[in-house]
Amino acid sequence: MTIQSEYLKERRDQEWRAELRNKLKGKERTNLPRVHMPEESPEERVKHQNLEVNTGLSKEQALVEASRCMDCANPTCIEGCPVQINIPEFIKNIEREEFALAAKTLKQTNALPAVCGRVCPQEKQCESKCFYLTKLKKEPVAIGYLERFAADWEQNSGIMDIPECAPKNGKKVATVGSGPSSLSFAGDMIKLGYEVTVFEALHEIGGVLKYGIPEFRLPNKKVDIELDVLKKMGVKFETNFIVGRTASFDQLKEEGYEGFFVGSGAGLPRFMNIPGENNNGILSSNEYLTRVNLMGANNDKNDTLVLKGKNVAVIGGGNTAMDSVRTAKRLGAERAIIVYRRSRVEMPARVEEVKHADEEGIEFMNLANPLEYFADEAGRVNKMRVQMMELGEPDSSGRRRPVPIEGSETDIDVDLVIVAVGVSPNPLIPACLPDLTVSRWGTIEVNDNMQSSIPVLFAGGDIVRGGATVILAMGDGRNAAKSMHEYLMTINK
Repeated sequence: MTIQSEYLKERRDQEWRAELRNKLKGKERTNLPRVHMPEESPEERVKHQNLEVNTGLSKEQALVEASRCMDCANPTCIEGCPVQINIPEFIKNIEREEFALAAKTLKQTNALPAVCGRVCPQEKQCESKCFYLTKLKKEPVAIGYLERFAADWEQNSGIMDIPECAPKNGKKVATVGSGPSSLSFAGDMIKLGYEVTVFEALHEIGGVLKYGIPEFRLPNKKVDIELDVLKKMGVKFETNFIVGRTASFDQLKEEGYEGFFVGSGAGLPRFMNIPGENNNGILSSNEYLTRVNLMGANNDKNDTLVLKGKNVAVIGGGNTAMDSVRTAKRLGAERAIIVYRRSRVEMPARVEEVKHADEEGIEFMNLANPLEYFADEAGRVNKMRVQMMELGEPDSSGRRRPVPIEGSETDIDVDLVIVAVGVSPNPLIPACLPDLTVSRWGTIEVNDNMQSSIPVLFAGGDIVRGGATVILAMGDGRNAAKSMHEYLMTINK
């Protein structure tokens, strides 16, 4: 860029900012419309497994959206954030064009801002508490979009802020698993001066962020940059290490570890136990997404393979189901169907994910429940029998219970079925700790401080909740870090 073109660009930027200030003088900021996130076209994105759908806000869009924030005296948006980000502060830094300070503010409480800006359900958390929505009945400030903008700006700048850490206190703690709860825990404990080691059973760090979320929603390179920040802070990572097998808890204690956080997630898939479920071509969403996302099965040159189909049905209505069906579409499915036993309105998936699936040509068979699978002579699934449902009285979750409609069975052609009806905790940790109290669902029971029945062992995320969002898991990690620190300081006085 020449000196003259740099001057002209700066002049245009100044004129644009002046115009924005004039608009805000003559028109209340509360009347500015919420920004729209730019997206790749559906026709283009379904051709690529690794092409991110949302393309991020421009600087101009971010400045306008940040100007909508009222900087409330009582910022209820923070109450809706499980990791307690100072939301008004980071947004006002964006409005002042202090983008590096905005990113630094985020990282004071959030170890993974570029991740959370992409996959957190802000509409159910921070944005649901926004003044615009609760008081003015207008669209809330796009907090998630702005979080992504600030985090991406810092990553693209090439100058990453490394949060400050207290001097080493001589104490070692360990985490089991490297998913969001463990990473959040590790980030807070390293800041407090602990020596922190993250033990991961797989060959890559990141847990569900790597194996469970497709790159068209969360690029691996974004995760890797945030992991690199934790490494530079001093967090150590051990891969291919199964706590309870590679080394026992007692052996780790002998090595000097004084506290343990279990964030091993819930990677044990559930099935529906219906006839024909053992046919070839029926697999869990956990296996399907892990093969594609973590092991490169979408690349025919790799050794890891994954079954592909022309008529693919995904059973379930959550984000994992959406990830699976949209992945199948990108892998060549001519017909990709969501089969869900409740109505579309009751789907637990994010509204944005359902919208994107719709745009990409995904079919929705709502109020339908699989009854049985049939196979061809080679044992490969070729048909699925479903029963249509209607909504009855609300169940314990508050949603209306689906009730079968007699005589409504119908068969549909399928050659691949992906079951995404939930997961259960891996039983390995409870199995090797007989004194650990678990629920009848296999989750680790903890108190309000995330402390288990074994005082030096804390836990959070899916291993406790059975199923949770990334940000809720991260909130657990932060709570556990605070509580473990207080506990270890108390017993060592």
